Amino acid sequence: MTNESGFEVPLEGLQDLVLFVLAQLRVHKDAEVALIAVDETAMAQLHQQWMDEPGPTDVLSFPMDELRPPKPGDESPTGILGDIVLCPSVADAQAKTAGHSLMAELELLTVHGLLHLLGFDHAEPDEEREMFGLQNSLLQQFRDQGSASLNEGVVA
Repeated sequence: MTNESGFEVPLEGLQDLVLFVLAQLRVHKDAEVALIAVDETAMAQLHQQWMDEPGPTDVLSFPMDELRPPKPGDESPTGILGDIVLCPSVADAQAKTAGHSLMAELELLTVHGLLHLLGFDHAEPDEEREMFGLQNSLLQQFRDQGSASLNEGVVA
């Protein structure tokens, strides 16, 4: 986990999210994912180089070993999932527009990028429904888990 963005990014919290999602999708615990936060200049360069689109974007994913979540009963392979590159300044602007926190936006983008590493896409309407439904479900489960742990030991 690397932060080259100039923004204060809670990478440990995002790392916990990555581990949670990988566990939920039964991806091998030793699968490798790099999470990198960059500034707008670096993101714009990556966006142009790999997507042939100008300007910075919020998240890019660079899959490596094309690992996929295993089917029920199958073993999960180990390997390198790839890199998720976040641009916190773009995420911050999006968070303000959406009316939620930068952390909520970074969590959303991290899960989105991770699902891309796992082969999910949203080019077609049915793919979009599947990917965004899974993305929202995983985020809700992660947040519910965090809320539950905060409430442990609380006596009503």
